[in-house]
Order: sequence, then C-alpha cells, then structure tokens
Amino acid sequence: MDKIYGFTHYSFFTEMSELAVRHGSFDLSLGLPDFDIDERLKTFLKEAAEKDTHHYESLAGNPLLIESIIRFNAKRTHRILITTQEITVVPCATFALYTSLKSILNQNDEVIIIQPSYYTYGPAVVMNGGKPVYYNLDGDFAINWDVFKNCITEKTKAIIVNSPQNPTGKIWKKEDWFQLYELIKDRDIYLISEEIYDTYCYDDAEHYSSFIHPGLREKTFCIFSFGKMFHTSGWKVSYMLASEALTAKFQCHQQYISYSANAPAQYAVAKFLDVFDPGLNKEMMQKKRDIFNELIKETPLCIEQQAEGSVFQVANFRNVSKTMTDVEFSKWLTIEKKVSCLPLSAFYNSRQNSDYIRFSFAKKDELIIQALEHLKRNL
Repeated sequence: MDKIYGFTHYSFFTEMSELAVRHGSFDLSLGLPDFDIDERLKTFLKEAAEKDTHHYESLAGNPLLIESIIRFNAKRTHRILITTQEITVVPCATFALYTSLKSILNQNDEVIIIQPSYYTYGPAVVMNGGKPVYYNLDGDFAINWDVFKNCITEKTKAIIVNSPQNPTGKIWKKEDWFQLYELIKDRDIYLISEEIYDTYCYDDAEHYSSFIHPGLREKTFCIFSFGKMFHTSGWKVSYMLASEALTAKFQCHQQYISYSANAPAQYAVAKFLDVFDPGLNKEMMQKKRDIFNELIKETPLCIEQQAEGSVFQVANFRNVSKTMTDVEFSKWLTIEKKVSCLPLSAFYNSRQNSDYIRFSFAKKDELIIQALEHLKRNL
C-alpha cells in the first residue's frame, strides 16, 4: 500500500493554483467554475432544509431523485432507458470510480488507463490491489485500436474511459464503443465509463453513452456528476448506472464506505433536474470555449484541436519555448506572465514532458477575456 504515496499529481494541481494566487495571476488552471449557480437550486435547497431531509437517504438514493434521473436520461437525444434497480446516487464521481473497482478487482488484476487521464485513476486502482496499465493516446489524442488491443492480457479486469475527456476534450462516438466491445466481448473485462461532462458536447457533437450499447451495458459502471452539470461540486451528489447485478455488488461495498450522499442536496437536485435544460448548459459553455479559442489565436499559443466537449482546452506552447518542459513552461506562464494553466504531463504516469498545456474555460467571460488579452500583450 506504500505505492500510493508515489502518486503526487494532486499536490501538483494545488501547487499551480496556489502559485496563481500568490502571484496575482489569472487562474485558468483548474476546472472550478467562478460563476454562480442557478437561483432555483438555492431555492430548492432552502426548501429541503424545511423538510425532513436531515437523515440518511436510502442506499440507492432519494426515490424522488432516482425517478428524476430516469426521466432525464429518457429525454436525451441518444436516450438511456434505465430502471430503478440500475441507479445508485453517490457522493461524487471519485467515490463511484473507487467503489466500482472495489466491486470487481482481485489482487494484481490489471486495469487499463487511457492517458492523459484524471489524476485519481491510477491511485484508485492501486488502493484496490490492482495494477495500472497505461495506454498513451497518439498526438491527435485518438485511439489506435491495433496498439490498444496489445494492452489487453489475461490479467486485464477493467478499462477506464472518460468521455468527454479531461484534459483533451475528445468525445467517444458510437463507433468507439463498438470497437471497444469487439475487443472485450468474450473476456471477463469490465468498463468503468466516466461521463461527467455529458452535457458539454459542442457544435454538432452529441453525447453517446457507453450504457446504450447492449453488450457493454452488462459490463459497465457508468458515472455521471451533478456537480459538473450544475456547478455544485461541493454539494457532493452524483450518480452511477450499472446493470442490476453490478449495482448489487456496488451497493454491497458502498454500504461499508459512505452509505449515502448529501440528503438535502439530493432533494434539491431532484427538483431541479426536472426543470433543467441541458441545451442552455451546452450553449453557455460553448460560448466560453469559443471566446477562449478566438482570443488565443492572437497569441503564439497554438490550438491544434478544438475541444469537442468538457470544459478544457489543450494548447501547444512550442512557438514560445522549444527548450522548457511543460512543467517549467506552466510555472513560467503562471509566475512571469500571470496566467495559470496545467502541463499535460501532469495527466500522465508514464510521461514527464509534453508540448502541451491545459486551460479551463469554466470561468466568467470577463476573466477569460482579461487573461487572453494579457497574454496577447505579454507573450
């Protein structure tokens, strides 16, 4: 278990944010929105405080919220039809990831992690006795399936996928899920599909969930986040979809770890989900992406691929420096040029450098504009 102390990604993430504060920089490093939540959410939370919602909810979650989740998913463009026995309300996506792994892993089972990836994936595998196997995306951040299949061995027990992806902004299409299924359909391999940015798919892209695929559905823990949807990460309410059999396994472990999520917040989220318009969510964040990408054209930083989804944009910095590592460049940009970002290598366990940095555009329009105008004048 000492292996867990070798993961230092989170300390680096916080270090970059602290650098931004210390040096008075425009902070585009973390995906933490700096704008207010919908007023109706506040109203529903106040309403919850007046009701008897101060004790544990049931293991699966508030029945009102479960029914709201069923209705919401049935209204998607690519509908996800689910039953009450396939839903678990959880405190957060990280909890769902950890507990999903806890439900399926035996000692030394291998889990394939597609990099760049969020920093919690590797540690969650190790804490559950598994061994991370890293697959690095190509320069265009697309999967080479001929290379990917070589990561699969007799010891492979799970694959972790994130779509829309943090940090690259890539979206898995229907064809991608079918490609993956062909590789694992005859094997005892599970899928953990983190789809927490599902309402942030831009232009003509539409979210296509792994849980729609009839074969993958029986093998998948599919994770969503109300914190990302509603900008309420501190409320600690998310949800997970899985087959009835996998849900039973998951909840067996869940009862010994957290049992249930924030009860008043579950009530408020249930009420809001029925009036929530995901189209407005997409429109708002796409506008922020477009503002960011239009203004960055006036700097030496280069956008090679516009984010298809999520709240992040990756940029190539080699027009500014051919010699600095991405870590050195990120610190230099934060301290000397007063705009904070993250190096892409922070999202790898197998790579110490890259040509890329990641920005978050989940910020007020004025902050994005001020930050990019500042870079235009100073880079």
